Amino acid sequence: MGTSLKKFLKIFVPIAFGLFLVWYSYNSTSPEERKQIIHYISNANPFWVFISVLIGILSHISRAIRWKYLLQPMGYNPKFINSVLIVLISYFANLGIPRSGEFLRATALTTYEKVPFEKGFGTIVTERVIDLLMLLLIILITLVLQTNFILGFLEEKGVNIIGAAGILLVGIVGLFVGTYIIRKSKSPFAIKLKGFLNGLQDGVLSVFKMKNKWPFIFHTLFIWAAYFGMFWVIKHTVEETMSLSLGQLLVAFVGGAFAMSTTNGGIGLYPIAVSAALGIYGISSVSGDAFGWIMWIAQTLMVVAFGTISFIVLPLLNRNR
Repeated sequence: MGTSLKKFLKIFVPIAFGLFLVWYSYNSTSPEERKQIIHYISNANPFWVFISVLIGILSHISRAIRWKYLLQPMGYNPKFINSVLIVLISYFANLGIPRSGEFLRATALTTYEKVPFEKGFGTIVTERVIDLLMLLLIILITLVLQTNFILGFLEEKGVNIIGAAGILLVGIVGLFVGTYIIRKSKSPFAIKLKGFLNGLQDGVLSVFKMKNKWPFIFHTLFIWAAYFGMFWVIKHTVEETMSLSLGQLLVAFVGGAFAMSTTNGGIGLYPIAVSAALGIYGISSVSGDAFGWIMWIAQTLMVVAFGTISFIVLPLLNRNR
């Protein structure tokens, strides 16, 4: 398969998959249900939507500040406004081409702040690893808070709990065995993989060696608290979801987080995943779909609006550089 074809498929397949899911979501509802969903969306309380967008903006600003803490130990101190604009541009780019935002972010940092691409990109990889660990922590907290309900739901669906636990245990053991084999192997692939994993490990551990490690940890916690916060306030826009508890919303939040990483900005899949998670707690598909679409539309419009502004403003602010 040619390189150009691979690039085309990487761009086209996620977009096509997202559009298919939009079509699937539309056709899986009746005309009456679609009217109800549109009614919920069009009548969503603008105050709570604004609060959600505001929290989202604060999370991006916090991410820009946290990024500076990773760059400073290497001797780089980019302008605050440049960091914020570059972060907003990267999120906007990811809506069109998955993961392109990371490369564009490192490239823009090189262009406007003279930070070598590989060093800037290395900090972005470190960020992603930290965010992955945070997501795993949230999943763990969700499982603890909703253990009884999840076990009951699985039993109701006929899932063998002991068998599922056995599969999980086998998977964990397999992971450790695979890691051991890779570390002992001398094959070119294993050596490359070891180098990559060691680099990720060094990047994560470097957080605890940096001068501003506590502010970095604070912003990491704030970013994820903000992600959940902008999800939490949207519950006030749909009557049926107003009474949802912290644990119940965490389940839907985790489902939405996985959806965001599967397609371009969660297009199509995000409302489906959120609605399915809320459906576990008896929320109707109409209310669940409305909740998911309100959340997705608000945050996507925010990224598009501020990302577009950033594309225009960034070169203007740095025209002499």
